[in-house]
Amino acid sequence: MIPGVPAEQVAALVRTLAERGETVAAAESLTAGLLTAVLTTVPGSSAVVRGGLVVYGTDLKASLAGVDPRLLAERGPVDSEVAAALAAGARARCGATIGLGLTGVAGPGPQDGVPAGTVFVALESPRGGLVSLLRATGTRDEVRAAAVRAALGLIEDDLDAIIE
Repeated sequence: MIPGVPAEQVAALVRTLAERGETVAAAESLTAGLLTAVLTTVPGSSAVVRGGLVVYGTDLKASLAGVDPRLLAERGPVDSEVAAALAAGARARCGATIGLGLTGVAGPGPQDGVPAGTVFVALESPRGGLVSLLRATGTRDEVRAAAVRAALGLIEDDLDAIIE
């Protein structure tokens, strides 16, 4: 597990997803697969985790995750709409119930005028879409851990939206 990401929270989330028959996939930029790695630390996670796309390069956001190249050209890779498109792309390409998209600047300095610590995390599911802007502080590892925690929180929020 990574520091700052509670193992109990991840295990409970995977268990809940499995109980509800939900699956998840992620398109990760700044986290470079960290979210998927965290989810798969839980025994039995293969019933839940469909896969992940590491789209660290801007061109891969288009070619692997299906983000519109015009959107990337107009808005840049660190943007709420790009995060939403990454989530949709992960969901569609991996055949998952829930898709997640993470993009941002881990630091230490800014990227293309975007300050370090700026992170967009998005989720798409049958229940709709969610996008969160995070202004994280700290080291690269701390920013990346904060992005993973934010993604886990979006999954929890989405599952809480299920009317039973």
